[in-house]
Amino acid sequence: MSNTQLIAPAYAQMLKALSGWLAKAQQEMPEAEALLSARLAPDMFPLSTQVRFACMQAQEAVYRLQDEAFPESLRDLHKEAVNAHERPGSIADAVARIDETVALLDSLAPDALDMDADSAIAHELPNGMILDLTAGQYVRDWSLGQFYFHLMIAYAILRHQGVPLGKVDYIPHMLPFIRPGSGPAAQ
Repeated sequence: MSNTQLIAPAYAQMLKALSGWLAKAQQEMPEAEALLSARLAPDMFPLSTQVRFACMQAQEAVYRLQDEAFPESLRDLHKEAVNAHERPGSIADAVARIDETVALLDSLAPDALDMDADSAIAHELPNGMILDLTAGQYVRDWSLGQFYFHLMIAYAILRHQGVPLGKVDYIPHMLPFIRPGSGPAAQ
């Protein structure tokens, strides 16, 4: 499986699930906008940052694996994310960021992210550390892990704040694969 076949659909379907979680929060909770400032622990980023960081991880992979410079919009997204504790924005803002990221993923050519797995990638972190990775290591060991970390923290914050999320909310993209008559009612 190529990088494009692996990460583009995985990121897109999970970002769509994240958008669904935010929609469910709005339906279930009158004060849903306040959730954007919620955290799991005092030293962790709030939900609004977790959403933006999940989008950033997906977008960074798109540009990095095409050996393209990051656009200004990605730098803006990073600024929004690190300042989200002061300006969390709205759920509509969060969904718009998700939609932008999904549109970027959906626009990719079938082989857009398929650079040679042994190509060198120097990934600089905000604290100045640089990770020297191959493209394969970047996808497997950094990009996927970071994306799912921020996604799962967002899920955990929403659950912790009382949004009734469950496994079906996490994997709605799997529902079309359920064999007819094989559900719990069939047993």
